[in-house]
Amino acid sequence: MALQIPRDFRRVIIAASVGNVIEWYDFYIFGSLAAVLSVKFFEQSHPVAALLSTIALFTAGFLIRPLGAFLFGWMGDRVGRKYTFLVTLSGMGLGTGAIGLIPTYASIGLTAAFLLFGLRMIQGLCLGGEYGGAITYVAEHVPDESRGYYTGWLQTSPTLGIVVSLAVIIVTRTYFGNQVFDEWAWRVPFLVSFLLWPSQSTSGSSSRRRRSSRRSRLGDR
Repeated sequence: MALQIPRDFRRVIIAASVGNVIEWYDFYIFGSLAAVLSVKFFEQSHPVAALLSTIALFTAGFLIRPLGAFLFGWMGDRVGRKYTFLVTLSGMGLGTGAIGLIPTYASIGLTAAFLLFGLRMIQGLCLGGEYGGAITYVAEHVPDESRGYYTGWLQTSPTLGIVVSLAVIIVTRTYFGNQVFDEWAWRVPFLVSFLLWPSQSTSGSSSRRRRSSRRSRLGDR
């Protein structure tokens, strides 16, 4: 028997899936460019230590995810999961894009590393909240017999996120060349998040307005 799902909610599932892919893209782009970030944001007298410090920041983003899940899970219970989804998506997009704007260690010294650490914590918090929140939101609205099927679509997002991040890096490096990429074009994959964030925020807001309008029309009947 074919699984049935309301047309409007099918859009919600697609939006949640795409939002998850974007979140994981933002999260993994940091690890994918760890070798470049270690050169740009840490003192280079000990290159290995600089690379290990960058990897430690990448790991810290994973370790703080449970706190983000708790914080934004609580927020979702209080103010609604759609609103919380937009907050986490916006936080991740802005935080990732801001990494592309940070001055390097050569310009502002150790402050660059602290700024990078702060933005990485924002990434981890937002991913922890968005990933769990999106799955919970979908699970709450689909029929019991199809819950695993539809939440399963969201589980593909981590893999797609890293594939997209690697694809963007390869395209950027190929277009600008290795020398320009190492000089400044490494920022481009981070700045792409500024372009992805508004489209998802607008999509989520318009979807919410459509559902609110439909509820109002039904209430008037």
